[in-house]
Amino acid sequence: MKMYNDWVLKFEQSDWSRNPEFGVIDTILELHPDIIQIFKVDVVGNDDINNFGRKDTPTVEQIVRAAFFKEMKGYDYRELEYAQSDSRICASFIKLDERTPFCFQTFQKFISRINEDTLHKVLVEIVKIAINEGFEDISKIRQDSTVVKSNIHYPTNNSLVWDCINESHRLLSHLKEEVESLSFIDYTKSAKSTYFKINVTKSGDKQADLFKKQLTAFTKAINQVSKTVKKKFDGMSLKAYIRVTELEELLPLMEKVYGMTYRKQVLGESVPNDQKLFSIYEQHADIILKGGRDVQFGHKVNLATGKTNLIIDCVVPKGNPSDTLLFNPSIGRVIDNYGITPRDSSADGGYASKDNLDHCKSMGIVNIVFNKVTKSLINVASSLNMETRLKKWRSGIEAAISNLKRGFDLRVCTWKGFKHFKAKVMWSVLAYDIRVLTNMTLSRIAGLA
Repeated sequence: MKMYNDWVLKFEQSDWSRNPEFGVIDTILELHPDIIQIFKVDVVGNDDINNFGRKDTPTVEQIVRAAFFKEMKGYDYRELEYAQSDSRICASFIKLDERTPFCFQTFQKFISRINEDTLHKVLVEIVKIAINEGFEDISKIRQDSTVVKSNIHYPTNNSLVWDCINESHRLLSHLKEEVESLSFIDYTKSAKSTYFKINVTKSGDKQADLFKKQLTAFTKAINQVSKTVKKKFDGMSLKAYIRVTELEELLPLMEKVYGMTYRKQVLGESVPNDQKLFSIYEQHADIILKGGRDVQFGHKVNLATGKTNLIIDCVVPKGNPSDTLLFNPSIGRVIDNYGITPRDSSADGGYASKDNLDHCKSMGIVNIVFNKVTKSLINVASSLNMETRLKKWRSGIEAAISNLKRGFDLRVCTWKGFKHFKAKVMWSVLAYDIRVLTNMTLSRIAGLA
């Protein structure tokens, strides 16, 4: 219980008593320097940071502390830069030691390197600390999934075609600034007019004619981009090279959007979801159909909590896998990571299957309850009362998901790319667990006072 006693002492100090969450993180990082080492490989690789010369680069510990502060406060990188000089608790927590605050680009450079696997390892370490302090015992596990949306507009074939034409014009305009000899035709004016006409046209035949007109302009835009990337510009600057590279990356996306739009709007084919593109900016976005709810575009997130509301496992799978396929791997990770087999397992009806029930039995779980089961599947519980209690207890994970998404702005992920999408989810889960751990600590202190 050493860490608990350190928390009590830390909360008696004015800086930490008003910001107990940072007191908890500070104590964890001070007593467990191995957690900093988990981050080190992602942040700086296997190289050691030079301890000599000017200290223009933050240490790994300062980067980790800044990342935690940013997530707990819900700041962006510019707000984090400002907080170093504006907030005494920020400067103290990051350990600036009266030096000049680091710029937001520096923090973004290093924090963005931290990946999902590293953050999951840190999550496991924090839950183990909660177990050692007597807050959690992994005797129970409950699971549920939710959807975190990608930061994209609702995708339609019409909007995707317009996005491609508009983006190609933007990149060509920037390239023109670097290469004066470049000439190109602006197709955005006519394309934008056709785009709005398609949106307000209800007749299928008229809409098909408009799509044919739009696809003709789109073909010209594709050919224009293709010819541009094949050209060899003399004395091309670095900025021009970057623009040409961006056009090369855009070209296959334009061709894919053209193909799926032509098949659907002109030929009347039904295009499978795995052959569709939902955004040219966030290409990783999946279409998620969850129950009878509205279609969402982002990624499914599978969560597991223990006896308390601490999240003990989190995974962001690619695609839209069924909940039944996520059930067993989650239980397996919990047992492997913590070395403890839960006595009770409770999950929503979407996870229910005979294979999952049999797997839980083979792992030594005693009470296995799904909220809804088919007639051929029967929950395994020591008594009817136990089954009812586990069903009621399972519903508590809905509150945890709500707090996670509302408290840490996780309804829509604004970080770009699938790698950073997963990292943002894990950062929010870590921040949520710190808040839960802080509340449990303060409750215990109040109970002993």
